[in-house]
Amino acid sequence: MDIQVTGKHLDLGTALRAYVTERVENLLEKYHSRGTSAHILIEKEHGQFNTTCTVHLTSGLSLQGKGISGEAHASADESFEHLEKRLRRYRRRLKDHHKNASERSNAVGLSATDYVLHQRHEEEEPELTERLDLAPAIVAETQTAIHELSVSDAVMAMDLANKPFLIFKNAGHGHLNVVYRRDDGHIGWIDPSGTKAQ
Repeated sequence: MDIQVTGKHLDLGTALRAYVTERVENLLEKYHSRGTSAHILIEKEHGQFNTTCTVHLTSGLSLQGKGISGEAHASADESFEHLEKRLRRYRRRLKDHHKNASERSNAVGLSATDYVLHQRHEEEEPELTERLDLAPAIVAETQTAIHELSVSDAVMAMDLANKPFLIFKNAGHGHLNVVYRRDDGHIGWIDPSGTKAQ
């Protein structure tokens, strides 16, 4: 498994890199899960350490955990605790559904490009903001696979990845759908086809 450990606004030592790498490997081994890759980002901001750990499983799902603390190791530990809770929940849901994970979240040959756009700030120079109004600068671009899932599985995948929304191909009728987390904490579901899932 490919494990990347990145530091932002700090120089990571070999001891911290080895610590977080071992924690990821032990966590996946504990739950008998196979990952394709993992990325751990540790950044220092305003005297706090923020750790984000993202693990991509062979089933196609992504899990994410976040931690904030005054110390780098404590921040990483909190991130791994959140990740472990999500992994435990994922394993429990797989048992409840009595299905093979690879069956339930197969990519359907569709993918979408995910862009992060530059957000205009009031204090920026007028010349720069005028150019950004015409064509916003793309900060990041990634490819995202679109999986065929039931609505409940899409909600689970969104929850496990700690994302605000998820686009998926509805296994009930084959159309693209979106599930998202509403401001009131409930889950929203957009189904342009207007049919209900089986």
